[in-house]
Amino acid sequence: MPTAVISDIHGNAEALKRVLEDINRRKIERIICLGDVVGYGPEPLECVDLVKRHCAWSLMGNHDFAVLYEPTNFNAGAESAAFWTRDQFDQETDAKLRADRYDFLGRLRVRIVEQQPEMAFPILAVHGSPRRPINEYIFPDDVNNAPDKMEAIFDRVTTIAICGHTHVPGVFTGEPDFYPPDELGSGNRYEFRANEKAVINVGSVGQPRDQDPRASYVILHATAAEFVRVEYDVEKTASKIRQIPQLPAWLADRLYEGR
Repeated sequence: MPTAVISDIHGNAEALKRVLEDINRRKIERIICLGDVVGYGPEPLECVDLVKRHCAWSLMGNHDFAVLYEPTNFNAGAESAAFWTRDQFDQETDAKLRADRYDFLGRLRVRIVEQQPEMAFPILAVHGSPRRPINEYIFPDDVNNAPDKMEAIFDRVTTIAICGHTHVPGVFTGEPDFYPPDELGSGNRYEFRANEKAVINVGSVGQPRDQDPRASYVILHATAAEFVRVEYDVEKTASKIRQIPQLPAWLADRLYEGR
């Protein structure tokens, strides 16, 4: 049974709903989330409710952590968005619903290792990296500029790891090397290989940063990871962001270019 893997929704309900529709169209029944359900975007509560309803589980991302506790190493715009997001949680008038949403954030784990029956090996799931699950970024340039970092990360990987956080989809291998989806060949699929470690970044549903504005997610098959892109109404989300003074306008602008 394939599993859809989503990440970095960032309060973008328009993108999330289109992705959920695409997953349903493909008759995929199981969805997992690698974190950052909230932050940056205009509809954090709807996104939390959708993830609670549709996902088997979700991980803790740094923006989820920021809303539940405090922002850590955020720029001024991200910090403002985090505090505004927390205000949306606090202003919910239904006390049970408010408590349930905070409870959802509070129960998020930082890493999960699981093995589905159809897969030959376990998958490590994190938001950031296998070394620092919430906050560490793994950038494509790290394969050339930070080989010691990549070696330390791959020391924590047994076979396959999946992550998000950078919003840039692709596959890291242990050489080290990085392959964006369009370099993986037909079908944008990475075929799992015996004795080859890989870290798969599934990209971002709500704020892609690979110069492609379409929402990104991955389908885990028994022997491969398939990268998927989904169009959504960027203008609708951008317009909502611009109507909220606490959300900087650049959070809307970047959605059009996927940056």
